[in-house]
Amino acid sequence: MQRVTLLQQAMQAHGVPLRELARLLDISPASAHRMAHGQRMPTRNRHQIIQTVLDLFGERGADVRTLAGLERELDRLGEARDTPPALPVEDPAPAEPETENDDKGDETMLLSKQSLTPAARRHFQLIRDPFDDPRSEGEVFLTDDARYVLGSMLDAALHGNFLAVVGESGSGKTTLRRLMLERLKSEGESVVIIEPYILTTGGQGKDAKPLRAGHIAEAILAAVAPGRRLPASAEARSRLLHEQLRQSNRGGNRHLLLIEEAHDLHVATLKSLKRFFELEDGLTRLLSIVLIGQTELGVKLSSAGADVREVVQRCDVVTLPPLRDVPGYLRHRFRCAGIDAASVFEDDALDELRQRLIVSRGGKAGTDLAYPLAVANLAVRAMNLAASIGEPLVTADVVRQVKA
Repeated sequence: MQRVTLLQQAMQAHGVPLRELARLLDISPASAHRMAHGQRMPTRNRHQIIQTVLDLFGERGADVRTLAGLERELDRLGEARDTPPALPVEDPAPAEPETENDDKGDETMLLSKQSLTPAARRHFQLIRDPFDDPRSEGEVFLTDDARYVLGSMLDAALHGNFLAVVGESGSGKTTLRRLMLERLKSEGESVVIIEPYILTTGGQGKDAKPLRAGHIAEAILAAVAPGRRLPASAEARSRLLHEQLRQSNRGGNRHLLLIEEAHDLHVATLKSLKRFFELEDGLTRLLSIVLIGQTELGVKLSSAGADVREVVQRCDVVTLPPLRDVPGYLRHRFRCAGIDAASVFEDDALDELRQRLIVSRGGKAGTDLAYPLAVANLAVRAMNLAASIGEPLVTADVVRQVKA
């Protein structure tokens, strides 16, 4: 008779059906069945899976002993990867071989969103999550690098420039975008913000809609002349668009075309931005352009290829680097939440957090991933772990125990 695992007991005790577990862990129901019955652990992102299981049952009210037992059971199961699967069902994607230098788990852990468990909130007496989105400009941790990027964005918006803001996922690009818009509003600048509403800009997948020049033209006209329809003729469309921008400019408005996820833009759409940027009224440019995207955008804009050369020559690129002062960032975020970080982290834990954010990536050692999102995710994992094992503070040893 097969032994009932701790995971099965926890699922039954806390009302977690198998399909819900599979959905939360982003694995197939067959993989969840094998794991729940102690037969096999998915090899891909297994440490992430273990932490998600612990977070799930921690939120459902499982006690410290149960969580510790679950972690031990799943760790042992993960180490026994050679056990053959009980069901002849393939996982959605083949498992990638793991090696000692394989850093994909580290990077996934650092960039995937983490949440404080209710147990951790109670343990550290947190009324507000220190990593909630900033509620005011004072809550934004502005480094010298971030101030420079923000200044470049404001300058582009007000003076007809063409700018690309490039950064890793979680580096703070969206926060700076929101801060730029807040600054323009609070300082009374009359800037018409134009954001094309095509949710999938890259055109990948059967339901994707790539952002094209026609969509941008529609968005501009909708912003400066609501209710006007674009003519069918390309020549008439361009003439109307130019005239409406000119009239709006003479009425005292500036215009900012703002495109997020710009790393997904097709080359043809990038090329079309040159024509929009060159719309003028005398010596005045009628349209500023700010692109915001991940590092792939920087690669596209560093190309010497003829297909994007004219855009590259006109577009300035600024990059958001990693945080240089990780302890300072954490102390700031906790202070904004009305908490002293010293009541949660020992000083050596903050130093250890900084070291954990320097990882191997793509065979390249020493890659710095100390971006705000990665810092927050690692700190949250450490806090959840400390709460689950009853540590009064997050120590360097606790940080080292966080599963990658």
